[in-house]
Amino acid sequence: MTLTATNGDDSSRKNTVLAVVLSLSGVVLLALAAFFVWDKLFRNKVANPVRFQSPQRFTSFDSSIPLNQVQDRKMEDETRHSNELNVTLFDFNTIAFSTDNFANLAKLGEGGFGPVYKGELDGGQTVAVKRLSKFSTQGLDEFKNEVMLIARLQHVNLVRLLGCCIHGEERMLVYEYMENKSLDNFIFDKARSAQLNWSKRFNIILGIARGLLYLHQDSRFKIIHRDLKAGNILLDGDMNPKISDFGVARIFGDDTDSHTRKVVGTYGYMSPEYAMDGVFSVKSDVFSFGVLVLELVSGRKNRGMYSSGEQTSLLSHAWRLWREGNALALLDEAVAGGGGGGGYSRSEVLRCVQVGLLCVQERPEDRPHMAAVFMMLGNLSAVVPQPRHPGFCSDRGGGGGSTDGEWSSTCTVNDVTVTIVEGR
Repeated sequence: MTLTATNGDDSSRKNTVLAVVLSLSGVVLLALAAFFVWDKLFRNKVANPVRFQSPQRFTSFDSSIPLNQVQDRKMEDETRHSNELNVTLFDFNTIAFSTDNFANLAKLGEGGFGPVYKGELDGGQTVAVKRLSKFSTQGLDEFKNEVMLIARLQHVNLVRLLGCCIHGEERMLVYEYMENKSLDNFIFDKARSAQLNWSKRFNIILGIARGLLYLHQDSRFKIIHRDLKAGNILLDGDMNPKISDFGVARIFGDDTDSHTRKVVGTYGYMSPEYAMDGVFSVKSDVFSFGVLVLELVSGRKNRGMYSSGEQTSLLSHAWRLWREGNALALLDEAVAGGGGGGGYSRSEVLRCVQVGLLCVQERPEDRPHMAAVFMMLGNLSAVVPQPRHPGFCSDRGGGGGSTDGEWSSTCTVNDVTVTIVEGR
């Protein structure tokens, strides 16, 4: 009996030890598994690229559907054969950490989409994060539109989209960081404008022209930006320009123009036919480009300036100087006075003024296409036609010579981003 009891005790002890060992092993294995899972998630904050459907067919958006399942259900069969693109989806915590939880010190500015923050990702890459505001005048349609369009565009003069973030109600776009922010921070600031000598301004004009030519002609889609302005031209560390903000851009087909009842953009840069009738085309962007050229030459906004004691617009002022044969007087004093160094080319300045006036002509059919614009700017031997009167101006005098008597004009001088729904 004693021996039997001893053997029973030994067996019980062995079973107990075995159970403890197995339990501890299980706990250790579970802990290791949990650690590896956590480590993988931590080290891979950026998810795999997300597949989007073609922007021409991607017409529905349901924020309750996971991003990788978003598609146009009505055209499901057709989109199986469409080209797809890859967009990196960033984890919300990654973006929040990179911007110090969206701190005010990290805030670069704010637009119609919402605030823009400077962030630093793992590895030291600096980015710009556009965060959709809950009170944004744009919204999900513009968010989707910008992702779908710019993700397919690759050009040295277009800002590069690195990815996006969708987390609950949060919508964010992640871009390459542009060290010198936007063009309007320089040309309309007396202290900073001196940093832009004529050589830099001319290169910025050419760069914007290249980017716009790519959108209109050289990319796989014909794209109309619809909100080209100084605030949407970003500058890198070398002052190279990049067109940004494609929230209201549109893919264009073979039609010459199109109509919309929802006019979006910035007054002062809008063409007459778009601002008044909702008609837009590539010539609408050409008009906006012409305004930009004249602003870069003069250092003045196309609004609220004064000439001869009367309030007028930059277009009116430039047109008057051109007709008087005194277009060189339009040049920014910061450049004309030798600010920034390097001097300036008289012929380049006059050519830019003339091309700028060609681009802002009232009738869209009179405005050149961007291919012709780029040729006239880049080839000093190219013949440049005489411009007709600019849009919004009441004066109907011819160009290129001086005129007698009083001159007057009226122009729209607003410079605010607007969304207008007009009845037909």
